Amino acid sequence: MKNLATKSGFNWLKYASPKTFYPLAGKLIPWCAISAATLIAYGLYIGLLVAPTDFQQGEGYRIIFVHVPAAWFSMFLYLLMALYAGMGLVFNAKLSYLMATAIAPTGAMFTLLALVTGSLWGKPMWGAWWVWDARLTSELILLFLYIGYISLQAAIDDKTRADKASAVLALVGAINVPIIFFSVKWWNTLHQGSSISLTKAPAMAAIMLQGMLIMAIGFWLYSIAVILMRVRCEILERDSKTAMFRQD
Repeated sequence: MKNLATKSGFNWLKYASPKTFYPLAGKLIPWCAISAATLIAYGLYIGLLVAPTDFQQGEGYRIIFVHVPAAWFSMFLYLLMALYAGMGLVFNAKLSYLMATAIAPTGAMFTLLALVTGSLWGKPMWGAWWVWDARLTSELILLFLYIGYISLQAAIDDKTRADKASAVLALVGAINVPIIFFSVKWWNTLHQGSSISLTKAPAMAAIMLQGMLIMAIGFWLYSIAVILMRVRCEILERDSKTAMFRQD
């Protein structure tokens, strides 16, 4: 395994420790943050000023340039959080637990953003701010799962126990992600189907797709920057508590 890690001349295993990962994260944050700000600004420019008016939904459709990428990342970040939590349980890896802890608030933020923008989009389209639609309801459950994970972490003083308990919750809650994704296919819902598919041509103009994908990349880089900042804070906080206990 060590040979595989160093085959390219870069020892990735070296950064599996919070102590060595901390400076690497610090170097990555500004690059990701600047790139994220640039791409999000450009994506909004395309979505708000360049993309044509939709012939069915008018100007109101433009909220999808925020809503759709936010919905994507609400699900993707939950799966990523569950993956890190599972790695923490299997390998007892401290950094994996820290990554899962750092991902949760950003995932919750994107979930809330998806719900709010979805409501703003739904009012003119459906005539209501909220309906107990299968996709909307399962997305709301996702927000509760994020909140539950964060609350469980805060409720248990022993960080080792908190990491393991919240990891189990994250893994159990992961079943909700495919329910969100396939809900429009499994049930008769008001929510429209996906406009982007790996097996079909996109059901939108090329410039619309370009703007949405640019926003998605911007959101991804933003997530990396914020998560790395939060990981660094977690490392410092836990190290300071450990040092305090040693002094006592």
